[in-house]
Parts: sequence; structure tokens; C-alpha cells
Amino acid sequence: MAASSSFVLAAAALLLLAVTAAAEAAGQQKETWMHVYWHDVVTGPNSMVAKVAEAPTSRASATVFGTVYVIDDPLTDGPSLTAPSRLVGHVQGMYVSAGKETMSLLMAMSFVFAADEPYNGSSVAIFGPNPARPVREIPVVGGTGAFRFARGYCRTTTYWYNAAGDATVPYDIHIRHD
Repeated sequence: MAASSSFVLAAAALLLLAVTAAAEAAGQQKETWMHVYWHDVVTGPNSMVAKVAEAPTSRASATVFGTVYVIDDPLTDGPSLTAPSRLVGHVQGMYVSAGKETMSLLMAMSFVFAADEPYNGSSVAIFGPNPARPVREIPVVGGTGAFRFARGYCRTTTYWYNAAGDATVPYDIHIRHD
């Protein structure tokens, strides 16, 4: 019985050490907040969006359910594609019209920062649902470079949108990372 009690006590002590070490490591992470603008350029000669797949029923669907787009869109520090806004990187990835009943996109994107910017070629990976609401929240699931081991969230709204599908979307990105 004494050996069993000693084992339980030793296991509890090891568990406490592991929890303490994990909590200490979490406390060493940095927090970064940034505000950037994604320009989804769907139309015109400078379009950065390619429709790569659609379901047989997509065109008949009010939500274009089943349509897949690949993107390499500009990312700026302001709402304009030209001065005074500066290009700080690109948004690369894809989004899928995933809502059958209501408009909702599934976003799988990397915000890739330019090598001459403060984040020097680093990226932030965003993956999750983007429902048609005034304010949306999308998870940050990873990152590279300065944002290694990133986790967090983005809050976004629509700044500008036209009937053709072009949009300017501000992203408030809140990240914890190494």
C-alpha cells in the first residue's frame, strides 16, 4: 500500500511540474496586434482571383455553394491600393463557398508579409468560416518566421464591396507567438 501511495504522490508531483512548465512557457509568448487591408481583386486586368472549381449546381445556388477560388491578393496598411497606403504583403490561399443555405466562405489563407517589411517574409495562417455578417471572427492557426507557433484570431468587417465581387476587407489580427 505504501508503494502505491508513493507512486501516486510521484505521479502527481510530475504532473504539477509539467503543468507549471507549460504555464511558464505560455507566459513567454509575445502578443502582436496588426491592422491590415485585404484587397480581393476579382475583376479587371489586375484580377488576383481564379475560380478553379464549381459544383454542377453552383450557378443555380443563391450562395454559389461549392465554388472554389484561389487567390494572391494585395495586402496593404491602408484602405487604398495606391498611395498613401503601402503594400505590406500578399494574401495567398483559397476560399470556398461553403454555405448552402446562407452565404458563408471557408477561408484557408496565408498573410505573407513582404521581405522589406518589419515582419520580413513571415506569414500568418488563417483557417475557418467567414459567414456573411457585419462583423466576423476567423481563427489564426499558425505562422512562420516572426509568427512561429502563432495562434489567435482575426476580427473583420467589409470596408468596401461592389456588385462584381471586388472587396476591401480590414483585418484586425490578434496573435500570440514565439
